[in-house]
Amino acid sequence: MEAVESEESYPAHISEDDRRPKWNSKVQYLLSCIGFTVGFGNIWRFPYLCQTYGGGAFLIPYILALVLQGIPIFHIELAIGQRLRKGSIGVWNVISPYLGGVGYCSLLTSFLVSLYYNMLLALVIWYLANSFRVPLPWSVCPLNDSRTGPVEECNKSTASNYFWYRTTLNISTDITESGSLQGFLVLCLAVSWTLVYVCVIRGIETTGKEPFKGYPTSSLLKNDCELDSIIITVVNSATSLYATIPVFCIVGFKATINYENCLKRNIDAVVNAFKLQQLSITKDNYTISVEALKATSPDKLANLRLKTCVLKEFLDQSVSGHGLAFIMFTEVVTHMPGSQLWAILFFVMLLTLGLSSMFGLIEAILTPILDFKVVSNSVRKEIISGVICLCCFFLALIFALRSGNYWFEVFDTYAAALPLLLTTFFEVIGVVYVYGIKRFSADVEMMTGNQPNIYWQMTWRFISPLIMLTIFVAFIMVQGPPSYNAWNPNYEDFPKKEKKDYPTWVYAICVTLASTACLFIPTVALFQLVRGILKKKQAEAQLTSMKSSSQT
Repeated sequence: MEAVESEESYPAHISEDDRRPKWNSKVQYLLSCIGFTVGFGNIWRFPYLCQTYGGGAFLIPYILALVLQGIPIFHIELAIGQRLRKGSIGVWNVISPYLGGVGYCSLLTSFLVSLYYNMLLALVIWYLANSFRVPLPWSVCPLNDSRTGPVEECNKSTASNYFWYRTTLNISTDITESGSLQGFLVLCLAVSWTLVYVCVIRGIETTGKEPFKGYPTSSLLKNDCELDSIIITVVNSATSLYATIPVFCIVGFKATINYENCLKRNIDAVVNAFKLQQLSITKDNYTISVEALKATSPDKLANLRLKTCVLKEFLDQSVSGHGLAFIMFTEVVTHMPGSQLWAILFFVMLLTLGLSSMFGLIEAILTPILDFKVVSNSVRKEIISGVICLCCFFLALIFALRSGNYWFEVFDTYAAALPLLLTTFFEVIGVVYVYGIKRFSADVEMMTGNQPNIYWQMTWRFISPLIMLTIFVAFIMVQGPPSYNAWNPNYEDFPKKEKKDYPTWVYAICVTLASTACLFIPTVALFQLVRGILKKKQAEAQLTSMKSSSQT
Protein backbone atom coordinates (compact mmCIF):
# COMPACT_ATOMS: atom_id res chain seq x y z
CA MET A 1 0.00 0.00 0.00
CA GLU A 2 1.51 3.28 -1.08
CA ALA A 3 0.80 6.20 1.21
CA VAL A 4 2.75 8.86 -0.57
CA GLU A 5 4.10 10.08 -3.87
CA SER A 6 6.62 12.78 -4.63
CA GLU A 7 7.65 14.51 -7.79
CA GLU A 8 11.15 12.97 -7.54
CA SER A 9 9.67 9.45 -7.55
CA TYR A 10 8.70 9.68 -11.21
CA PRO A 11 11.24 9.06 -13.96
CA ALA A 12 11.62 12.02 -16.26
CA HIS A 13 10.30 10.20 -19.30
CA ILE A 14 6.90 9.45 -17.72
CA SER A 15 4.31 12.04 -18.64
CA GLU A 16 2.19 13.91 -16.12
CA ASP A 17 -0.93 12.01 -17.15
CA ASP A 18 0.70 8.68 -16.38
CA ARG A 19 1.90 9.64 -12.95
CA ARG A 20 0.06 8.19 -10.04
CA PRO A 21 -2.31 10.62 -8.31
CA LYS A 22 -1.68 11.73 -4.76
CA TRP A 23 -4.09 11.81 -1.85
CA ASN A 24 -5.90 15.07 -1.22
CA SER A 25 -5.81 14.61 2.57
CA LYS A 26 -4.76 12.23 5.30
CA VAL A 27 -8.40 11.42 6.01
CA GLN A 28 -8.93 10.43 2.37
CA TYR A 29 -5.89 8.17 2.54
CA LEU A 30 -7.06 6.44 5.73
CA LEU A 31 -10.60 5.97 4.46
CA SER A 32 -9.29 4.52 1.20
CA CYS A 33 -7.08 2.04 3.06
CA ILE A 34 -9.98 1.05 5.29
CA GLY A 35 -12.15 0.63 2.20
CA PHE A 36 -9.53 -1.69 0.66
CA THR A 37 -9.21 -3.83 3.80
CA VAL A 38 -12.86 -4.03 4.89
CA GLY A 39 -14.82 -6.25 2.55
CA PHE A 40 -17.20 -9.16 2.24
CA GLY A 41 -15.02 -11.30 4.49
CA ASN A 42 -15.85 -9.10 7.47
CA ILE A 43 -19.53 -9.82 6.93
CA TRP A 44 -19.55 -13.58 6.44
CA ARG A 45 -16.06 -15.14 6.68
CA PHE A 46 -15.24 -13.91 10.18
CA PRO A 47 -18.61 -14.96 11.67
CA TYR A 48 -18.21 -18.35 9.96
CA LEU A 49 -14.76 -18.87 11.46
CA CYS A 50 -15.99 -17.68 14.83
CA GLN A 51 -18.94 -20.07 14.75
CA THR A 52 -16.85 -23.00 13.49
CA TYR A 53 -13.92 -22.66 15.90
CA GLY A 54 -15.47 -22.18 19.28
CA GLY A 55 -17.58 -19.04 19.26
CA GLY A 56 -16.35 -16.57 21.86
CA ALA A 57 -13.27 -18.70 22.58
CA PHE A 58 -12.14 -18.03 19.00
CA LEU A 59 -11.57 -14.38 19.93
CA ILE A 60 -8.60 -15.29 22.14
CA PRO A 61 -6.31 -16.64 19.36
CA TYR A 62 -7.75 -14.05 16.98
CA ILE A 63 -6.77 -11.09 19.14
CA LEU A 64 -3.36 -12.62 19.85
CA ALA A 65 -2.78 -13.09 16.11
CA LEU A 66 -3.93 -9.53 15.47
CA VAL A 67 -1.52 -8.04 18.02
CA LEU A 68 1.46 -10.30 17.33
CA GLN A 69 1.09 -10.77 13.58
CA GLY A 70 -1.57 -8.69 11.85
CA ILE A 71 -0.60 -5.21 13.03
CA PRO A 72 3.21 -5.69 12.76
CA ILE A 73 2.99 -7.11 9.22
CA PHE A 74 0.64 -4.38 8.04
CA HIS A 75 3.02 -1.80 9.52
CA ILE A 76 5.84 -3.30 7.43
CA GLU A 77 3.71 -3.15 4.26
CA LEU A 78 2.71 0.49 4.81
CA ALA A 79 6.21 1.58 5.79
CA ILE A 80 8.07 -0.14 2.96
CA GLY A 81 5.53 1.12 0.42
CA GLN A 82 5.79 4.66 1.76
CA ARG A 83 9.59 4.53 1.75
CA LEU A 84 10.19 2.95 -1.66
CA ARG A 85 7.04 4.17 -3.44
CA LYS A 86 6.84 1.28 -5.88
CA GLY A 87 4.47 -1.54 -6.74
CA SER A 88 4.81 -5.07 -5.38
CA ILE A 89 7.38 -6.23 -7.97
CA GLY A 90 9.43 -3.04 -7.84
CA VAL A 91 9.61 -3.05 -4.03
CA TRP A 92 11.07 -6.55 -3.82
CA ASN A 93 13.48 -6.04 -6.69
CA VAL A 94 14.87 -3.04 -4.79
CA ILE A 95 15.17 -5.00 -1.54
CA SER A 96 16.76 -7.98 -3.27
CA PRO A 97 16.43 -9.40 -6.80
CA TYR A 98 16.24 -12.83 -5.19
CA LEU A 99 12.94 -11.80 -3.56
CA GLY A 100 11.36 -10.57 -6.80
CA GLY A 101 9.16 -13.66 -6.82
CA VAL A 102 7.29 -12.31 -3.79
CA GLY A 103 6.02 -9.49 -5.98
CA TYR A 104 4.95 -11.85 -8.77
CA CYS A 105 3.24 -14.09 -6.21
CA SER A 106 1.33 -11.10 -4.84
CA LEU A 107 0.38 -9.98 -8.35
CA LEU A 108 -0.97 -13.38 -9.43
CA THR A 109 -2.83 -13.85 -6.13
CA SER A 110 -4.54 -10.48 -6.55
CA PHE A 111 -5.50 -11.45 -10.09
CA LEU A 112 -7.01 -14.81 -9.04
CA VAL A 113 -8.89 -13.29 -6.10
CA SER A 114 -10.32 -10.52 -8.28
CA LEU A 115 -11.81 -13.16 -10.63
CA TYR A 116 -14.14 -14.68 -8.06
CA TYR A 117 -14.48 -11.66 -5.77
CA ASN A 118 -16.15 -9.63 -8.50
CA MET A 119 -18.58 -12.49 -9.08
CA LEU A 120 -19.96 -11.61 -5.66
CA LEU A 121 -20.59 -8.10 -6.94
CA ALA A 122 -22.45 -9.58 -9.91
CA LEU A 123 -24.66 -11.58 -7.52
CA VAL A 124 -25.24 -8.48 -5.41
CA ILE A 125 -26.35 -6.58 -8.52
CA TRP A 126 -28.75 -9.42 -9.41
CA TYR A 127 -30.29 -9.42 -5.94
CA LEU A 128 -30.42 -5.62 -5.89
CA ALA A 129 -32.38 -5.62 -9.15
CA ASN A 130 -34.80 -8.20 -7.73
CA SER A 131 -35.22 -6.19 -4.52
CA PHE A 132 -37.54 -3.81 -6.39
CA ARG A 133 -40.06 -6.59 -7.09
CA VAL A 134 -43.25 -6.91 -5.06
CA PRO A 135 -43.39 -9.30 -3.36
CA LEU A 136 -39.72 -10.14 -3.00
CA PRO A 137 -39.10 -13.19 -5.23
CA TRP A 138 -37.35 -15.09 -2.45
CA SER A 139 -40.24 -14.63 -0.02
CA VAL A 140 -42.60 -17.24 -1.52
CA CYS A 141 -42.25 -20.58 -3.29
CA PRO A 142 -43.38 -20.70 -6.94
CA LEU A 143 -46.22 -23.04 -7.91
CA ASN A 144 -45.54 -26.36 -9.59
CA ASP A 145 -46.49 -27.08 -13.20
CA SER A 146 -49.96 -28.35 -12.26
CA ARG A 147 -50.42 -25.28 -9.99
CA THR A 148 -51.65 -27.50 -7.15
CA GLY A 149 -48.97 -26.45 -4.71
CA PRO A 150 -45.42 -25.16 -4.37
CA VAL A 151 -42.51 -26.66 -6.30
CA GLU A 152 -41.34 -29.74 -4.41
CA GLU A 153 -37.71 -28.60 -4.20
CA CYS A 154 -38.80 -25.30 -2.67
CA ASN A 155 -41.31 -26.94 -0.37
CA LYS A 156 -38.64 -29.27 1.02
CA SER A 157 -36.23 -26.41 1.71
CA THR A 158 -37.19 -22.71 1.89
CA ALA A 159 -38.14 -19.98 -0.54
CA SER A 160 -34.82 -18.16 0.00
CA ASN A 161 -32.87 -21.39 -0.60
CA TYR A 162 -34.84 -22.08 -3.75
CA PHE A 163 -34.30 -18.59 -5.15
CA TRP A 164 -30.55 -18.86 -4.48
CA TYR A 165 -29.83 -22.39 -5.66
CA ARG A 166 -32.42 -22.83 -8.41
CA THR A 167 -33.53 -19.40 -9.67
CA THR A 168 -30.19 -17.60 -9.33
CA LEU A 169 -27.53 -20.30 -9.73
CA ASN A 170 -29.64 -23.03 -11.35
CA ILE A 171 -26.99 -25.17 -9.74
CA SER A 172 -26.03 -28.62 -10.97
CA THR A 173 -25.76 -31.58 -8.63
CA ASP A 174 -22.07 -32.17 -9.37
CA ILE A 175 -19.04 -30.03 -10.16
CA THR A 176 -18.41 -32.14 -13.28
CA GLU A 177 -21.82 -31.13 -14.70
CA SER A 178 -20.89 -27.71 -16.05
CA GLY A 179 -24.18 -26.96 -17.78
CA SER A 180 -24.70 -23.80 -19.80
CA LEU A 181 -23.96 -20.17 -19.02
CA GLN A 182 -26.73 -18.38 -17.10
CA GLY A 183 -27.51 -15.37 -19.27
CA PHE A 184 -28.60 -12.98 -16.51
CA LEU A 185 -25.50 -13.83 -14.46
CA VAL A 186 -23.29 -13.10 -17.47
CA LEU A 187 -25.05 -9.74 -17.83
CA CYS A 188 -24.63 -8.92 -14.13
CA LEU A 189 -20.97 -9.95 -14.34
CA ALA A 190 -20.46 -7.60 -17.28
CA VAL A 191 -22.13 -4.78 -15.36
CA SER A 192 -19.97 -5.40 -12.28
CA TRP A 193 -16.72 -5.37 -14.28
CA THR A 194 -17.86 -2.22 -16.09
CA LEU A 195 -18.47 -0.52 -12.74
CA VAL A 196 -15.02 -1.57 -11.53
CA TYR A 197 -13.40 -0.32 -14.74
CA VAL A 198 -15.11 3.08 -14.61
CA CYS A 199 -14.11 3.56 -10.99
CA VAL A 200 -10.53 2.34 -11.46
CA ILE A 201 -9.73 4.59 -14.44
CA ARG A 202 -10.77 7.56 -12.34
CA GLY A 203 -9.39 6.23 -9.06
CA ILE A 204 -8.66 8.77 -6.37
CA GLU A 205 -8.50 11.40 -9.09
CA THR A 206 -12.27 11.83 -8.75
CA THR A 207 -11.82 13.37 -5.32
CA GLY A 208 -11.08 17.06 -5.18
CA LYS A 209 -11.37 19.78 -7.78
CA GLU A 210 -7.96 19.23 -9.35
CA PRO A 211 -7.10 15.62 -10.21
CA PHE A 212 -3.41 15.71 -9.35
CA LYS A 213 -3.41 18.41 -6.72
CA GLY A 214 -2.53 16.17 -3.82
CA TYR A 215 -1.52 16.01 -0.21
CA PRO A 216 1.74 18.03 0.29
CA THR A 217 4.80 15.88 -0.40
CA SER A 218 6.82 17.15 2.56
CA SER A 219 4.01 16.21 4.93
CA LEU A 220 3.50 12.78 3.38
CA LEU A 221 7.16 11.85 3.59
CA LYS A 222 6.79 12.38 7.30
CA ASN A 223 3.53 10.44 7.43
CA ASP A 224 3.09 8.37 10.61
CA CYS A 225 2.66 4.94 9.04
CA GLU A 226 2.96 3.34 12.48
CA LEU A 227 -0.23 5.02 13.70
CA ASP A 228 -1.90 4.35 10.34
CA SER A 229 -1.24 0.61 10.58
CA ILE A 230 -2.79 0.47 14.04
CA ILE A 231 -5.84 2.51 13.06
CA ILE A 232 -6.57 0.57 9.88
CA THR A 233 -6.12 -2.92 11.38
CA VAL A 234 -8.12 -2.08 14.51
CA VAL A 235 -10.98 -0.60 12.44
CA ASN A 236 -10.93 -3.68 10.22
CA SER A 237 -11.11 -6.05 13.19
CA ALA A 238 -13.71 -3.92 14.95
CA THR A 239 -15.86 -4.09 11.83
CA SER A 240 -15.67 -7.90 11.89
CA LEU A 241 -16.59 -8.02 15.57
CA TYR A 242 -19.44 -5.57 15.11
CA ALA A 243 -20.78 -7.49 12.10
CA THR A 244 -20.76 -10.71 14.13
CA ILE A 245 -23.49 -9.43 16.47
CA PRO A 246 -26.29 -9.10 13.89
CA VAL A 247 -24.98 -12.11 11.95
CA PHE A 248 -25.31 -14.41 14.95
CA CYS A 249 -28.80 -13.05 15.60
CA ILE A 250 -29.71 -13.87 12.00
CA VAL A 251 -28.08 -17.30 12.25
CA GLY A 252 -30.12 -18.10 15.34
CA PHE A 253 -33.29 -16.86 13.68
CA LYS A 254 -32.65 -18.88 10.52
CA ALA A 255 -31.78 -22.03 12.47
CA THR A 256 -34.97 -21.70 14.51
CA ILE A 257 -37.08 -21.26 11.37
CA ASN A 258 -35.47 -24.32 9.75
CA TYR A 259 -35.96 -26.35 12.91
CA GLU A 260 -39.63 -25.42 13.10
CA ASN A 261 -40.13 -26.16 9.40
CA CYS A 262 -38.50 -29.54 9.88
CA LEU A 263 -40.89 -30.34 12.74
CA LYS A 264 -43.87 -29.08 10.72
CA ARG A 265 -43.06 -31.36 7.77
CA ASN A 266 -42.69 -34.33 10.12
CA ILE A 267 -45.92 -33.50 11.92
CA ASP A 268 -47.84 -33.16 8.63
CA ALA A 269 -46.46 -36.51 7.45
CA VAL A 270 -47.48 -38.27 10.67
CA VAL A 271 -50.94 -36.67 10.80
CA ASN A 272 -51.69 -37.60 7.18
CA ALA A 273 -50.32 -41.14 7.46
CA PHE A 274 -52.16 -41.98 10.65
CA LYS A 275 -55.24 -39.88 9.75
CA LEU A 276 -55.08 -37.92 12.98
CA GLN A 277 -56.92 -34.72 13.76
CA GLN A 278 -55.22 -31.47 12.87
CA LEU A 279 -53.32 -29.91 15.78
CA SER A 280 -53.37 -33.23 17.62
CA ILE A 281 -49.57 -33.18 17.36
CA THR A 282 -47.75 -29.92 18.07
CA LYS A 283 -44.15 -28.85 18.55
CA ASP A 284 -44.55 -29.29 22.30
CA ASN A 285 -45.83 -32.89 22.26
CA TYR A 286 -44.09 -34.02 19.05
CA THR A 287 -41.44 -36.16 20.74
CA ILE A 288 -43.92 -37.90 23.06
CA SER A 289 -46.39 -38.54 20.22
CA VAL A 290 -43.73 -40.01 17.92
CA GLU A 291 -42.42 -42.28 20.70
CA ALA A 292 -45.97 -43.53 21.33
CA LEU A 293 -46.52 -44.27 17.63
CA LYS A 294 -43.14 -45.98 17.46
CA ALA A 295 -44.31 -48.38 20.18
CA THR A 296 -47.67 -49.18 18.51
CA SER A 297 -46.87 -48.94 14.77
CA PRO A 298 -43.06 -49.08 14.31
CA ASP A 299 -43.09 -50.29 10.68
CA LYS A 300 -45.61 -47.73 9.49
CA LEU A 301 -43.70 -44.94 11.22
CA ALA A 302 -40.37 -46.12 9.79
CA ASN A 303 -41.78 -46.00 6.26
CA LEU A 304 -42.40 -42.26 6.67
CA ARG A 305 -38.61 -41.67 6.86
CA LEU A 306 -39.03 -38.72 9.21
CA LYS A 307 -36.18 -36.19 9.32
CA THR A 308 -34.13 -35.79 12.49
CA CYS A 309 -34.84 -32.27 13.76
CA VAL A 310 -32.14 -31.01 16.15
CA LEU A 311 -31.76 -27.27 16.66
CA LYS A 312 -27.99 -27.47 17.24
CA GLU A 313 -27.49 -29.18 13.89
CA PHE A 314 -29.33 -26.37 12.14
CA LEU A 315 -27.15 -23.87 13.97
CA ASP A 316 -24.02 -25.67 12.79
CA GLN A 317 -25.30 -25.71 9.20
CA SER A 318 -26.43 -22.08 9.14
CA VAL A 319 -23.24 -20.15 8.48
CA SER A 320 -21.96 -21.02 5.01
CA GLY A 321 -19.81 -18.37 3.40
CA HIS A 322 -21.42 -16.02 0.90
CA GLY A 323 -24.69 -17.94 1.25
CA LEU A 324 -25.05 -16.06 4.53
CA ALA A 325 -25.89 -12.87 2.64
CA PHE A 326 -27.87 -14.40 -0.19
CA ILE A 327 -29.91 -16.88 1.86
CA MET A 328 -30.06 -15.91 5.52
CA PHE A 329 -30.10 -12.14 5.26
CA THR A 330 -32.67 -12.23 2.48
CA GLU A 331 -34.98 -14.49 4.47
CA VAL A 332 -34.77 -12.23 7.51
CA VAL A 333 -35.64 -9.22 5.36
CA THR A 334 -38.90 -10.87 4.26
CA HIS A 335 -40.10 -10.84 7.87
CA MET A 336 -39.51 -7.10 8.29
CA PRO A 337 -41.99 -4.29 7.51
CA GLY A 338 -40.99 -2.50 4.33
CA SER A 339 -38.96 -5.51 3.21
CA GLN A 340 -38.21 -4.07 -0.25
CA LEU A 341 -36.60 -0.97 1.24
CA TRP A 342 -34.45 -2.99 3.64
CA ALA A 343 -33.39 -5.33 0.84
CA ILE A 344 -32.39 -2.40 -1.37
CA LEU A 345 -30.41 -0.75 1.44
CA PHE A 346 -28.69 -4.02 2.32
CA PHE A 347 -27.52 -4.80 -1.21
CA VAL A 348 -26.48 -1.20 -1.89
CA MET A 349 -24.30 -1.49 1.22
CA LEU A 350 -22.79 -4.75 -0.07
CA LEU A 351 -22.20 -3.18 -3.49
CA THR A 352 -20.21 -0.26 -2.08
CA LEU A 353 -18.37 -2.58 0.29
CA GLY A 354 -17.30 -4.88 -2.51
CA LEU A 355 -16.39 -2.11 -4.95
CA SER A 356 -13.95 -0.50 -2.50
CA SER A 357 -12.14 -3.81 -2.06
CA MET A 358 -12.07 -4.42 -5.81
CA PHE A 359 -10.26 -1.09 -6.30
CA GLY A 360 -7.44 -2.38 -4.13
CA LEU A 361 -7.26 -5.69 -5.99
CA ILE A 362 -7.16 -4.11 -9.45
CA GLU A 363 -4.63 -1.50 -8.35
CA ALA A 364 -2.48 -4.33 -6.98
CA ILE A 365 -2.47 -5.76 -10.51
CA LEU A 366 -2.17 -2.49 -12.41
CA THR A 367 0.57 -0.78 -10.38
CA PRO A 368 3.27 -3.49 -10.87
CA ILE A 369 2.45 -3.63 -14.58
CA LEU A 370 2.98 0.14 -14.88
CA ASP A 371 6.07 0.13 -12.66
CA PHE A 372 7.69 -2.86 -14.34
CA LYS A 373 7.06 -1.45 -17.82
CA VAL A 374 5.34 -4.59 -19.09
CA VAL A 375 3.74 -2.37 -21.72
CA SER A 376 4.97 0.79 -23.40
CA ASN A 377 4.64 4.09 -21.58
CA SER A 378 2.74 5.38 -24.60
CA VAL A 379 -0.18 3.05 -23.81
CA ARG A 380 -2.66 4.91 -21.64
CA LYS A 381 -3.64 3.61 -18.23
CA GLU A 382 -7.29 3.46 -19.35
CA ILE A 383 -6.41 0.94 -22.07
CA ILE A 384 -4.34 -1.25 -19.74
CA SER A 385 -7.12 -1.19 -17.12
CA GLY A 386 -9.67 -2.09 -19.80
CA VAL A 387 -7.63 -5.06 -21.00
CA ILE A 388 -7.23 -6.33 -17.42
CA CYS A 389 -10.95 -6.02 -16.68
CA LEU A 390 -11.91 -7.61 -20.01
CA CYS A 391 -9.60 -10.60 -19.46
CA CYS A 392 -10.93 -11.03 -15.93
CA PHE A 393 -14.51 -10.91 -17.22
CA PHE A 394 -13.97 -13.70 -19.76
CA LEU A 395 -12.07 -15.90 -17.30
CA ALA A 396 -14.74 -15.33 -14.64
CA LEU A 397 -17.45 -16.73 -16.93
CA ILE A 398 -16.68 -20.11 -15.35
CA PHE A 399 -18.58 -18.86 -12.29
CA ALA A 400 -21.68 -18.17 -14.42
CA LEU A 401 -22.01 -21.84 -15.37
CA ARG A 402 -24.46 -24.11 -13.56
CA SER A 403 -21.46 -25.56 -11.72
CA GLY A 404 -20.09 -22.05 -11.16
CA ASN A 405 -20.78 -21.93 -7.43
CA TYR A 406 -18.68 -25.06 -6.90
CA TRP A 407 -15.81 -23.46 -8.83
CA PHE A 408 -16.25 -20.31 -6.78
CA GLU A 409 -15.67 -22.37 -3.64
CA VAL A 410 -12.58 -23.97 -5.22
CA PHE A 411 -11.05 -20.57 -5.94
CA ASP A 412 -12.10 -19.14 -2.58
CA THR A 413 -10.51 -22.06 -0.74
CA TYR A 414 -7.29 -22.60 -2.67
CA ALA A 415 -6.37 -19.51 -4.71
CA ALA A 416 -5.40 -17.18 -1.87
CA ALA A 417 -4.84 -18.91 1.49
CA LEU A 418 -1.41 -20.48 0.95
CA PRO A 419 0.00 -17.78 -1.41
CA LEU A 420 -0.93 -14.99 1.01
CA LEU A 421 0.62 -16.86 3.92
CA LEU A 422 3.91 -17.39 2.07
CA THR A 423 3.92 -13.87 0.67
CA THR A 424 3.61 -12.27 4.10
CA PHE A 425 6.20 -14.66 5.54
CA PHE A 426 8.80 -13.68 2.93
CA GLU A 427 7.81 -10.03 3.28
CA VAL A 428 8.86 -10.10 6.92
CA ILE A 429 11.99 -12.17 6.24
CA GLY A 430 12.94 -9.92 3.31
CA VAL A 431 12.55 -6.67 5.20
CA VAL A 432 14.04 -7.81 8.51
CA TYR A 433 16.89 -10.07 7.39
CA VAL A 434 17.65 -8.96 3.81
CA TYR A 435 16.86 -5.26 3.68
CA GLY A 436 18.04 -5.14 7.28
CA ILE A 437 16.17 -4.35 10.48
CA LYS A 438 18.54 -1.48 11.34
CA ARG A 439 18.14 0.09 7.93
CA PHE A 440 14.37 -0.38 8.03
CA SER A 441 14.14 1.04 11.56
CA ALA A 442 16.10 4.08 10.40
CA ASP A 443 13.65 4.53 7.52
CA VAL A 444 10.70 4.31 9.89
CA GLU A 445 12.31 6.84 12.23
CA MET A 446 12.93 9.19 9.31
CA MET A 447 9.28 8.96 8.21
CA THR A 448 7.55 8.95 11.60
CA GLY A 449 10.05 10.66 13.85
CA ASN A 450 10.08 7.67 16.21
CA GLN A 451 12.45 4.72 16.47
CA PRO A 452 10.46 1.42 16.42
CA ASN A 453 10.10 0.24 20.02
CA ILE A 454 10.70 -3.20 21.51
CA TYR A 455 7.20 -4.40 20.54
CA TRP A 456 7.85 -3.82 16.84
CA GLN A 457 11.40 -5.18 17.04
CA MET A 458 10.39 -8.43 18.73
CA THR A 459 7.38 -9.11 16.52
CA TRP A 460 9.24 -8.34 13.31
CA ARG A 461 12.36 -10.31 14.20
CA PHE A 462 10.94 -13.41 15.87
CA ILE A 463 7.26 -13.65 16.83
CA SER A 464 5.49 -12.93 13.51
CA PRO A 465 7.73 -15.24 11.40
CA LEU A 466 7.39 -18.00 13.98
CA ILE A 467 3.59 -17.72 14.06
CA MET A 468 3.37 -17.84 10.26
CA LEU A 469 5.73 -20.81 10.09
CA THR A 470 3.56 -22.62 12.65
CA ILE A 471 0.40 -21.82 10.66
CA PHE A 472 2.06 -23.09 7.47
CA VAL A 473 3.03 -26.41 9.07
CA ALA A 474 -0.46 -26.81 10.56
CA PHE A 475 -2.03 -25.93 7.19
CA ILE A 476 -0.06 -28.69 5.46
CA MET A 477 -0.67 -31.28 8.17
CA VAL A 478 -4.45 -30.86 8.48
CA GLN A 479 -5.15 -31.01 4.75
CA GLY A 480 -7.31 -34.03 4.03
CA PRO A 481 -8.95 -35.22 0.80
CA PRO A 482 -10.68 -32.14 -0.65
CA SER A 483 -14.46 -32.34 -0.79
CA TYR A 484 -17.45 -30.13 -1.39
CA ASN A 485 -21.13 -29.98 -0.51
CA ALA A 486 -23.52 -30.39 -3.44
CA TRP A 487 -27.10 -29.15 -3.64
CA ASN A 488 -29.03 -32.24 -4.74
CA PRO A 489 -32.86 -32.29 -4.52
CA ASN A 490 -32.74 -36.09 -4.97
CA TYR A 491 -30.44 -36.60 -1.99
CA GLU A 492 -32.15 -38.68 0.69
CA ASP A 493 -31.35 -36.17 3.45
CA PHE A 494 -32.29 -33.12 1.36
CA PRO A 495 -32.33 -30.15 2.10
CA LYS A 496 -29.03 -31.06 3.70
CA LYS A 497 -26.21 -30.90 1.21
CA GLU A 498 -24.60 -34.04 -0.16
CA LYS A 499 -20.90 -34.29 0.63
CA LYS A 500 -18.81 -35.35 -2.35
CA ASP A 501 -15.11 -35.84 -3.04
CA TYR A 502 -13.49 -33.87 -5.83
CA PRO A 503 -12.55 -35.88 -8.93
CA THR A 504 -8.82 -36.31 -9.49
CA TRP A 505 -8.66 -33.66 -12.23
CA VAL A 506 -10.44 -31.09 -10.03
CA TYR A 507 -8.06 -31.94 -7.18
CA ALA A 508 -5.17 -31.25 -9.60
CA ILE A 509 -6.69 -27.82 -10.30
CA CYS A 510 -6.92 -27.17 -6.55
CA VAL A 511 -3.23 -27.99 -6.14
CA THR A 512 -2.36 -25.81 -9.14
CA LEU A 513 -4.28 -22.83 -7.76
CA ALA A 514 -2.60 -23.16 -4.39
CA SER A 515 0.93 -23.65 -5.72
CA THR A 516 1.31 -21.67 -8.96
CA ALA A 517 1.67 -18.25 -7.34
CA CYS A 518 3.92 -19.70 -4.62
CA LEU A 519 6.29 -21.23 -7.18
CA PHE A 520 7.27 -17.76 -8.36
CA ILE A 521 9.21 -17.25 -5.12
CA PRO A 522 11.77 -20.09 -5.53
CA THR A 523 11.73 -19.84 -9.35
CA VAL A 524 12.77 -16.17 -9.43
CA ALA A 525 15.36 -16.76 -6.71
CA LEU A 526 16.85 -19.67 -8.70
CA PHE A 527 16.79 -17.59 -11.90
CA GLN A 528 18.66 -14.75 -10.20
CA LEU A 529 21.17 -17.20 -8.74
CA VAL A 530 21.90 -18.79 -12.13
CA ARG A 531 21.99 -15.36 -13.75
CA GLY A 532 24.49 -14.17 -11.17
CA ILE A 533 26.72 -17.20 -11.68
CA LEU A 534 26.67 -16.76 -15.47
CA LYS A 535 27.47 -13.06 -15.15
CA LYS A 536 30.33 -13.85 -12.79
CA LYS A 537 31.74 -16.43 -15.20
CA GLN A 538 31.35 -14.02 -18.10
CA ALA A 539 33.17 -11.29 -16.17
CA GLU A 540 35.97 -13.71 -15.26
CA ALA A 541 36.27 -14.79 -18.90
CA GLN A 542 36.47 -11.16 -20.04
CA LEU A 543 39.08 -10.41 -17.38
CA THR A 544 41.16 -13.43 -18.46
CA SER A 545 40.86 -12.36 -22.09
CA MET A 546 42.00 -8.84 -21.23
CA LYS A 547 45.02 -10.17 -19.30
CA SER A 548 45.97 -12.42 -22.21
CA SER A 549 45.70 -9.50 -24.64
CA SER A 550 47.86 -7.26 -22.46
CA GLN A 551 50.55 -9.94 -22.10
CA THR A 552 50.58 -10.44 -25.85
